Amino acid sequence: MLEINEINVYYGHIHAIVNATLHVDQGEIVTIIGANGAGKTTIQKTIMGLLHSPTGGITFEGEDIANCPTASIVGRGIALVPEGRRIFPRLSVADNLVLGAYSRKDKFVSQDMDKMYQLFPRLAERRSQLAGTLSGGEQQMLAMGRGLMSRPKLLLLDEPSMGLAPVLVSQIFHTITDINREGVTILLVEQNARRALAIANRGYVLEAGKVVLEGLANELATNDDVQKAYLGE
Repeated sequence: MLEINEINVYYGHIHAIVNATLHVDQGEIVTIIGANGAGKTTIQKTIMGLLHSPTGGITFEGEDIANCPTASIVGRGIALVPEGRRIFPRLSVADNLVLGAYSRKDKFVSQDMDKMYQLFPRLAERRSQLAGTLSGGEQQMLAMGRGLMSRPKLLLLDEPSMGLAPVLVSQIFHTITDINREGVTILLVEQNARRALAIANRGYVLEAGKVVLEGLANELATNDDVQKAYLGE
């Protein structure tokens, strides 16, 4: 579904991503783990066309998207739920969800909003409430719902559990697996490596912009180096 081949990304003179190659197959949950500053978010931004690589390539469903504008990438079926949620605080929950469907031309937006309220019942209770007054967990639900409103084939999640209480972290990860079971492929960037590997099919370990390990999630979870560096064992 998604193929990333030897991309290099720079912030000025800083070489943030170094010859990174990875892929995501349809129906998978794939996670990228690594320390802060390893380049995890940079890879997702490059997929979305917010950053660019002068080398290598990125294809989605066999088509080159490396030089496509972000709006076109969303229209092709990729959505990003960014780190920090980035909801619109002065708009209502309902209006935030509607904005997630801005690129759609079909007549099923209202139907999909109802689906979001079923997936996130807390949002249904607060549909008229200003998004900025929601709790952190509710804002994360809203950000995920907004991303899903574009009907993505591939959903990019960037640190969805950041700053949440443990009970809400569990809820968010259960929801991610539910979304995947509904047919949405997921590329998950997550600081909580243990939880990410527990729900993922495969994973990549990123260090200083380089992919240093890849494999089945259960194999990475039992790898000595991964355990010492990211699982606290």
